[in-house]
Amino acid sequence: MTERRPTAEGVSAAAKRVAGLVTRTPLLPLDWEGRRYWVKPECLQQSGSFKLRGASNRLARLDEAERARGVVAFSSGNHAQGVALAAQRLGIAAVIVMPSDAPAVKVEGTRRYGAEILFYDRLTEKREAIGARLAAERGATLVPSFDDVDVIEGQGSIGVELRDQLGAAPPMVIVPCGGGGLSGGIALALPESRIVPVEPEGWDDMTRSLALGRIVPVEQPAPPTRCDALQTLLVSPLTFGALAGAGAEGCSVTEAEVEAAIRFAFARLKLVAEPGGAVALAALLAGKVDAPAGSVILVSGGNVDPALYARIIGGG
Repeated sequence: MTERRPTAEGVSAAAKRVAGLVTRTPLLPLDWEGRRYWVKPECLQQSGSFKLRGASNRLARLDEAERARGVVAFSSGNHAQGVALAAQRLGIAAVIVMPSDAPAVKVEGTRRYGAEILFYDRLTEKREAIGARLAAERGATLVPSFDDVDVIEGQGSIGVELRDQLGAAPPMVIVPCGGGGLSGGIALALPESRIVPVEPEGWDDMTRSLALGRIVPVEQPAPPTRCDALQTLLVSPLTFGALAGAGAEGCSVTEAEVEAAIRFAFARLKLVAEPGGAVALAALLAGKVDAPAGSVILVSGGNVDPALYARIIGGG
């Protein structure tokens, strides 16, 4: 049997499926270095990030028996909240496996949507193994954060929106990248556009994988990062395949560049961006990407700890 892979047709169908379940986020103009860009603020999405798109598409495709048995997901917070909200709306029980060091604001948000939370140690335990065990024990459906066709196609609904909002595909889309579900889905939706996945420095396994033409893991020991949403140790063949097929080339940004982008988003765009959600903007501002006029920059999430946000905004 041929393995199912995400497709442009699947993304188009997903966009129609989730249209009434997610917010159609606006495009904000950004004039920078003599060029007009567009910022897509998924930090304004319900649940605070783009993750609601993929979760809604995945859960909407469950049959009644699958819905009755519930779902299991693992996430540091944004996918957790997306799955929890989508499950709450559909009357599905959700269990979320979260790292014990997940930001409190993301834990609280996940609880607010009614999900059960199980914590694990990010350094000594494997969330994938815990999630698989729980799903098997409960007969539940496992909903991965990026290694899933329906999730990837749901995230790609952003690309469908962009084409509709702009009237054409933009020349470039700069996208935060952890596992690559968002950038891979957008690449399928916008084959004419150059896709640039951006990762935190030291966590740039997608960038390195694309450059080498094969999947490689994050090099250890990986440095500490405030971009908790992007701490993926190994990308998926599904997301790597979508980005490699699109000829995507990635880049990485430093912690200081991310913090500068968070301050810029606050001051210039009036947006609250979490560290992981600000890396694409950081790449543009730091000159890591030479983006043509008309390019789109994704701010993918805004679920940031208030105390950390205050320190960054204050320059601390």
